[in-house]
Amino acid sequence: MSSLDKRLGQRFLPYGANYLDWSDMSELRKVIEHQVLFRYQTETESMASRLERTVAERLGAHHALAVHNCTEALRLALISTRPSIGDLVYIPAVTFVAVAGAVLSSGLIPVLVDADDSLSMDPTLVPPDAQRVIVAHMEGTVAPLPAGVPYLVEDCAQSLGARFPDGRQVGTAGYAGTFSFHHNKVLTSGEGGLLVTNDESAWSTMRCYHDHGSARVPGHYPTWNQDAHFGENFVTSEQVAAVQCQQFRHLDELLAGLERMYAIAMGELPDRPDLEVRPRAAGDVKVSLRFRCESRQLRDAAVAALTAAGIANWTLGKYLLPDHPVLTGRRSLYRDGFPWNHAPDAPSALSHDGFARTRDLLDRTLCVPLSPELPEEEQVVAAKAVRQVLEAV
Repeated sequence: MSSLDKRLGQRFLPYGANYLDWSDMSELRKVIEHQVLFRYQTETESMASRLERTVAERLGAHHALAVHNCTEALRLALISTRPSIGDLVYIPAVTFVAVAGAVLSSGLIPVLVDADDSLSMDPTLVPPDAQRVIVAHMEGTVAPLPAGVPYLVEDCAQSLGARFPDGRQVGTAGYAGTFSFHHNKVLTSGEGGLLVTNDESAWSTMRCYHDHGSARVPGHYPTWNQDAHFGENFVTSEQVAAVQCQQFRHLDELLAGLERMYAIAMGELPDRPDLEVRPRAAGDVKVSLRFRCESRQLRDAAVAALTAAGIANWTLGKYLLPDHPVLTGRRSLYRDGFPWNHAPDAPSALSHDGFARTRDLLDRTLCVPLSPELPEEEQVVAAKAVRQVLEAV
């Protein structure tokens, strides 16, 4: 098997992990040599603080906060709005279950909002009086945002580096934006999360809550103001922040590699009308080609053929929250059913047709990831291999 064949068979995790290299880990070496792994142990700028400064500058946000994962970032964003138990949060019907989990673990009630043709949340279904909405920018796609929502949270776990048509980075248009460094995201430290906001008061609340409600001064034991609220420990570690700093140095290189392979792949599309490629907008992160098949049977045949050829691919049915047991069963670890026992009588889902159209779109959607780290000549070979397999289905 050639090196390219091996790479084609390993594209399930194709992004930032391919830029991890010991020779390039200067930030991690610095942290280990310093022998301080807790971000608040030193009075000089910690690696976590350097990461937050880098992120804020890169994304054009006023504040950034590093946490353990994106789910914590979502919880922080929600809790900082000072909600009441049982308040509604409108979330996409098509996204990872962590979004619903963050809402429920904050004592709030998720309301599923159906998708538009791009499989992003349909903003026309969001009620005009909605106070809290989470919009997910899935698979690098820049989702439309509902207008007039005071606490609009952008879940950018799968879209770091994407831009709105006006040039703003995703995550900076609403109340807060959250990002993930899970292994199969755009950049990775295995796990890890980031929260950005332009709201000074919100950032102060988030920063305190993520460190036990304290008023932390770096290099010192935490202190608590007289009006302190309780909090949790979401504080990231220095070694994780160091890996994330290394990854951020490669963000533009990675995005450029995705753009290049996307352009190549769009010139090598399979010649068949029953297998449509959904075009991506200019500001999207081109993490994959999205094919919409004429039927579920064709989609399944394409999956089998690509898999047999060692070419990575995936489908999106796993993201349909109306079918997820966490939501269909309304189960809880609390004996009284918290927070579901505080759910109002209002509808728990908003859809024109009970999600029938969305189920059909998901059943016919196939994704083939792109490989930003490959040199151009190997990207060409990989794109031709995908076309060859799909034309033969």
